[in-house]
Amino acid sequence: MRTAADEPIDHSIIENRAASIGHLFRERVAATPDKVAFQWADVGAGPDGADKWVDVTWAQVKDRAYAQAAGLVALGVGPEERVAIASGTCYEWALADLAVMAAGAVTTTIYPTTIDDDVSFILSDSQSKVVFAENAEQVAKLRRIHNALPAVSKVVVFDAEAATGEDDWVISLDALEDLGRSALERDPGLVDARIDALTPDRLATIIYTSGTTGRPKGVRLLHKSFTFEGASIAATGIIEEDDLQYLWLPLAHVFGKVLLTLPLQIGTTTAIDGRIDKIVDNLAVVKPTFMGAAPRIFEKAYGRISLMMEEEGGLKLKLFKWAGEVGKEVSVLREQGKEPTGMLARKHALADKIIMTKIRERFGGRVRVFVSGSAALNSDVARWFDAMGLPIIEAYGLTESTAGAFGNRKGAYKYGSVGWPFPGSEARIAEDGEVLLRGDNIMDGYHNNPEATAEVLDSEGWFRTGDIGEMDERGFLKITDRKKDLFKTSGGKYVAPSAIESTFKGLCPYVSQLLVHGADRNFVSALVALDPDAIQPWAEANGLGGKSYSEIATAPQTREMVQGYVDELNAGLNRWETIKKFTILDHDLTVDSGELTPSLKLKRKVVSDRYKDQLDAHYAGA
Repeated sequence: MRTAADEPIDHSIIENRAASIGHLFRERVAATPDKVAFQWADVGAGPDGADKWVDVTWAQVKDRAYAQAAGLVALGVGPEERVAIASGTCYEWALADLAVMAAGAVTTTIYPTTIDDDVSFILSDSQSKVVFAENAEQVAKLRRIHNALPAVSKVVVFDAEAATGEDDWVISLDALEDLGRSALERDPGLVDARIDALTPDRLATIIYTSGTTGRPKGVRLLHKSFTFEGASIAATGIIEEDDLQYLWLPLAHVFGKVLLTLPLQIGTTTAIDGRIDKIVDNLAVVKPTFMGAAPRIFEKAYGRISLMMEEEGGLKLKLFKWAGEVGKEVSVLREQGKEPTGMLARKHALADKIIMTKIRERFGGRVRVFVSGSAALNSDVARWFDAMGLPIIEAYGLTESTAGAFGNRKGAYKYGSVGWPFPGSEARIAEDGEVLLRGDNIMDGYHNNPEATAEVLDSEGWFRTGDIGEMDERGFLKITDRKKDLFKTSGGKYVAPSAIESTFKGLCPYVSQLLVHGADRNFVSALVALDPDAIQPWAEANGLGGKSYSEIATAPQTREMVQGYVDELNAGLNRWETIKKFTILDHDLTVDSGELTPSLKLKRKVVSDRYKDQLDAHYAGA
């Protein structure tokens, strides 16, 4: 079987990549001006109040992005000066980011859910001069902290109705574009001159990590980091020019930001809509060929489909389970580089016709590949998707590595691993098991924070990821846990909580989150949060119909059900890892409550501190 060293890579794509994102954008427009670049949902503009999807060509994108870029220059934004975007994922976000890049400035990303105090810190620390704001809610937030933002000279709001106010501090996007078009009439080469001046080592983006303690750290990413990501992914052949991407991930997150770079490099079309509650509906309408997502999205989809089939029961359930087993046999063969033959091939063709095709239709019917990142994906969930003909390529990286550092490939993958290093980058395992990375995708450092930078970047350019991993003889990397998350029980045994949590979420379709706890304790315990959507049908079938979430969570039937899954989990763990006690919370953990990151990762310290009393109660008298 192939190893990482055998991978056929066209390194000329990486070596001859564009000098900057601005250059890459301009080259893409020149190469395919009339191809659709983006599709965006005009909410409620279609027949019977449905959304109307609007196509925008690369030439049309350039027209508006150049106008906005010139507008920023007219507002006094200079090379490498910061422009923030405080918005959810939408077409306007992508336009604004391209405008900032074309103006030679630096994008500072802000999640729309970020609290006032952190927004104030990010804007002050980055010294952002202009802020793009999504709507009236974001404008109101900025007005509340206006006095703390002396560097912010103008706020540009996407929603024109939110531009009204008592002063001209807030203007509309249209006003910015009008300002830019006037500047371009006077100097048609204004924006191109800014792009021409860009070099690979110029700062492109500052992304503030959503830390669980202290202030967030601003990760400085250069133009060469993003162009490397685009070229390296293109060189693997994972994504192709005729692909259609569905992009809903938060663009303030590095994963989403990189997914905006891929179309510039490869030429794909991107359907963009950040409404998470519309993902399923949009998949059926957009019919994408690939989509990036956090593991929680795949876990929820797997859980819902499995529960739906359980409710159907009878022959349908038997066929569903049979098809899953046949599909897994085929998946195992393909992982080894083989194809099914004989009876297995015939069974697979039948299973595909009666079950798998219907499953794929739920995702639009055209998905060629999913990409999972930002957290560990349960290997059983990944295997099930592959069995249904919906392969998931799991990748690995951090904000500091411009998202991607490792990734599985279409023709070479290993479930439970995060694949091979990105072409053109380096990786090794330190003596203590920590994963070290080096390459053009590694950050320039933390903004205004040389002490934190020195802690993770050495003099030879190696970045200490903080993740513990192991690499096999074929070059596949397996992440076992976060270095800081590993804890030792009072008996001296190490426990890797995230691996246990991921396994449990693959076993129990009713759970949303699991927090494994036990540092310096004599046994391991846990907090459990239920999935509000999945638990309701179960409640109906178990005598709890009409009950509230909190009533379901505290019911004896629910505890018995969860205990069954915990017992199943414990059967596969070492004795010192097993969960001896657990508490089911009376509410789910959410992004808005600050318990999850916007990419749906558990904020371990926040949750542990917030529910300290419940955790301590597990050990009372022990």
